[in-house]
Amino acid sequence: MTRALLISLLAIILVFVVPLLLRAAFYWTAASGPWWAADRTSAGLLPRSAADQPARVRVYAARTVSWRGLAAVHSWIVLKDAGGPYERYDLTAWGEPIRLNGFAPDGRWFGQAPDEVYAADDAEAEAAIPPMREAIATYRFRHLGDYTAWPGPNSNTFVATVMAAIPHLHASLPPTAIGKDYPADGRWLALTPSRTGLRLSINGYVGLTLAWVEGFQLNLLGLVAGFDLRRPAIALPGVGRIGLRQASRAEAPAHTGEPFARLDTKPS
Repeated sequence: MTRALLISLLAIILVFVVPLLLRAAFYWTAASGPWWAADRTSAGLLPRSAADQPARVRVYAARTVSWRGLAAVHSWIVLKDAGGPYERYDLTAWGEPIRLNGFAPDGRWFGQAPDEVYAADDAEAEAAIPPMREAIATYRFRHLGDYTAWPGPNSNTFVATVMAAIPHLHASLPPTAIGKDYPADGRWLALTPSRTGLRLSINGYVGLTLAWVEGFQLNLLGLVAGFDLRRPAIALPGVGRIGLRQASRAEAPAHTGEPFARLDTKPS
C-alpha cells in the first residue's frame, strides 16, 4: 500500500467514520423509549392560530427515527397563505407518499425537536408559495414504491427539489439530510438550489457541491463532510454543522406563539 493511499484511507476514516462512531456511542448510552410512542406535539415554533397571520413558508428538519437518526434528519415543508391554514407537506415511506397535514406543522418528529432551515414571511412568502406548490404537484417521485431511504429519492430529496423552485434561495438543507443530493431531475451536474454554485452527484452515492450558500461538501455514500466560508463552519457525517449557524431568514426575529395541540396520528 502506497503512502498516498494510506493517508487517503486514514483521512476517510477520520472524517467519515469517527464522527459516526461518536454519534453511535451517544445514541446507545442515551435513555429512550420506543420511537413509535415518542412525542409528536408542537415544538412551539409557530403561532397556534393561523387565521390572522400573514403568509408564511417554513422548512424544518429533525433527527429521524430509531438508529437512522445517527446519521440522518427528516425534513418537511410548511406553507400558509395570508389568513389561511397551515399546510404541512412530508414525503414518507408509508401511506400516501406526499402527506398533507399528517402531523402538527411544527411538531416534533417522534421526539426530536425540529430546526428551522428556511423561513419567509409576507411578500417574500407570497412570491415563494406558487412555485413551491407547483414543484410539489409535479414532483417526479410521488408514487407508491418510489421512496428509497438510501441514497434517495426520499423525504430530503423531495424537500430539496421544492426548495430549488424558489428563486434566490439563501438557505440549504443541513449536511445530515441524506438524500438531498440525489439528482431528482436525472442530471448528474446541475446548479445548487441556491443557484450560487454547482452540484455533481452520481445517483446520490458520490457527489461534490461547491457553492457560496451551500459551501464545499463531499458526499460519500450519502454521508456529507465539508466546510462553509460564508458563515464559517465545518460539516461532519452524523454530527452535522459545527460553527456559525446558517441563517434561515433575513435577520428576522423568531416567531413566538402558543404551541399547537397534539395531532394524534397512526404511528408509523
